[in-house]
Amino acid sequence: MKTPLLIAAIFFTGLAFAQEKKTDSVKTKSIEGVTLTKQVFKKQSDRFVYDVAASPVAKGNTTFDLLKQTPLLSSTDDKTLKIAGKNNAIIYINGRKTNMDADSLVQFLKNTPAENIQKIEVITVPGSEYQVESSDGIINIVLKKKMSDGLSGNIRMSNSQNKFNGSDASFSANYRKNKLGISANLSGGENIGAQSYILRNGNSLSSNESVGDINDPNKNLGGYLNIDYQLTEKSNLALSWNTWANKSYNSTVNLFNTIRSYDDKKKDYITNYTNSRNKEDARSYNNSVNLNYELKTDSLGSKLNVNAAYLNYKRFQFTDNKTYLANSLGQDTGLSQTIYQNLPQIINNFSGTVDYIQKLKNDFTVSIGGNYNKTKTDNDTKNDTYRVNPPAPIKKEEHMPNHFIYDENIYGAYLTIEKKFSDKLSGKVGARYEITKSLGTVNAPLNPDKTMQYQEIKRNYNNFLPYLSFNYAINDSNNISYSFSSRMRRPSFWEINPVRNILTDDNYTQNNPFVKASSTYNQELTYMYKSSYFLILNHSYYKDQITQVPLQGYPVAPDGTVGPRNVLRYIRTNFGDKQEMSAMLGIQKSFFKQYLTTNFNIGFQHNINNGSLDTDPTTGERFKNKEGEFITYTNNIRSTSMVIQTNNTVRLDKKKTWFLGVNYFFVDKQQIELGMLKNLMSLDLSLKKIWNEWTFALNVNDVLKTNIVEIEDYQANGNYNYVRNDQYRRGMTLSITYNFGNQKVKKVRDIEGASDAIKSRTR
Repeated sequence: MKTPLLIAAIFFTGLAFAQEKKTDSVKTKSIEGVTLTKQVFKKQSDRFVYDVAASPVAKGNTTFDLLKQTPLLSSTDDKTLKIAGKNNAIIYINGRKTNMDADSLVQFLKNTPAENIQKIEVITVPGSEYQVESSDGIINIVLKKKMSDGLSGNIRMSNSQNKFNGSDASFSANYRKNKLGISANLSGGENIGAQSYILRNGNSLSSNESVGDINDPNKNLGGYLNIDYQLTEKSNLALSWNTWANKSYNSTVNLFNTIRSYDDKKKDYITNYTNSRNKEDARSYNNSVNLNYELKTDSLGSKLNVNAAYLNYKRFQFTDNKTYLANSLGQDTGLSQTIYQNLPQIINNFSGTVDYIQKLKNDFTVSIGGNYNKTKTDNDTKNDTYRVNPPAPIKKEEHMPNHFIYDENIYGAYLTIEKKFSDKLSGKVGARYEITKSLGTVNAPLNPDKTMQYQEIKRNYNNFLPYLSFNYAINDSNNISYSFSSRMRRPSFWEINPVRNILTDDNYTQNNPFVKASSTYNQELTYMYKSSYFLILNHSYYKDQITQVPLQGYPVAPDGTVGPRNVLRYIRTNFGDKQEMSAMLGIQKSFFKQYLTTNFNIGFQHNINNGSLDTDPTTGERFKNKEGEFITYTNNIRSTSMVIQTNNTVRLDKKKTWFLGVNYFFVDKQQIELGMLKNLMSLDLSLKKIWNEWTFALNVNDVLKTNIVEIEDYQANGNYNYVRNDQYRRGMTLSITYNFGNQKVKKVRDIEGASDAIKSRTR
């Protein structure tokens, strides 16, 4: 279920190809004694480069699994990727930002075989030429470039089992003939995302506990088509189409709620019980088209790049939220309330970019460019509430529509100058200037008396965003680099749509149209020794950070009216400032004649939180406790936590056909916006067999069942909040991958889409 409570047949070919491969191996046997050594992990100017083609971990893996095993990268929830010291990782493919929303992107990466990847670039502090926000880092996946004409491709099928069973399949093909290149992919699958929750909140006089399960069936289907044509020796024209669809019908929430409050007259506690039984049907579609023209202007590598793109994203969601009165055993005793919600979202984006890179003979490079994005989102939400009023039948009591339209125009320009002063020293300086003009119109009952109110929300701001970096190779073994970058983070489109996602009668999340952009300043110092050992020091400062804040108590309207019940609202808003400081020490190296390849990171992160909130920014309501005192939610806690990650690949035979994988991560407890996040860890094991062009793999994740989220928060005013979320990450996956055709086929040229900077904000 997509409720953001807290914190998402082609098989038989190829015997002839297998025989060809066998023949080729006989022909090359005479040069078996020659051993070539290649650097697998190294630092280049503004990025780390992981040469996957020289590593044994790619074969038979999915792209997502491979990224999890890349130095500096991790995933604690098997859904999102994180770069050490960064909040988010933006995925690029051959310099092109992916065109999918978050859920679709995860499925795409999990269905894409890793065999065609040449290298992975981790850009921890992106330069001015990149349209990224906040403290986002970039993961750029560089595909192999094959040199001859012909057809190649791969097929992958997998089956997974955790609480429920799921299956995935993908087919990809690449064709090149003279000046024409075509690349296509089709993938899909179905699964049931399962979660269990324990939610507790309240104080000594009133409390609410909700316990139960969420089951979210999903069916996915999508792919891409890329066509690249060489017009002349110096120019290319490319057309790309990406599509992805998700259907999630009959998602269910079943929670048993225990509500306890102190009665002043009876001088005792009164306990009531209810059941929340919610059902959701949702489907989403993501389609984008990109047209690219590239012109090489000289022999040094100077070029002009022009992009035009269109993105259409649609999501349709209908929820049926029922509350039943219950007894202490959890048995229903009668229907209390029904809330129907219709939550559509439509996003249209038109965009264009122009980039020009001028390379000069004295190792001097000037890059200049601009971009324009025009986005319109339309969210016509309808919310109908029915309550039981004995002895009369259920009647319609409230109709609360919320029509939110948001128009945004972004104009951007950048200039970067890069200079290689010597074989040892290089530097880069740049700046981006952005103008944002937006208008949000809301027709909704934002005020506490729930009368309809039309409101316009304008946001016009300009931002100057400088960037600086240098890289110094002290000698062949030692390298040091430094980067500084300033960025802004615009709220995602769903964050500013003022809709409620209801979990129980007294517990819901609330988005906020008044959220404004936040600013981030990043610094990073990196030292690398022998392209195997590295130390990274990072500092990030967030101003007016955008996050989700829990507000609880008896709501008090601006006119003084006090609500009858204690409520808990997770409000999306700007919440003070925050600092993050981290130190990461790592190694990426092979031992024992490459029988063991290890990637080990250990680091510490220190968080300084400084935020407080006492008013619901969407309604103006404040909150009182049972004694009638106003309550303020604060988070001024500092915390220091340790992070350990190790990925190990053991070659089990001399012929390099059997491999064992042992991966482990540990994240110490740390203070986040919602409270203290307890430690997380996971042990994952894998066994892989390579037979000619076939790869068979068995993965077992979270063997010890320790990757479960727990958050607890205790306020000085007596309020507490506790969340335990188990997403059943312990499970097993069996996969089969087959590569066919001419494996020397050159990949279609991938181009960065003009609308790519908008994609990450659709979810």
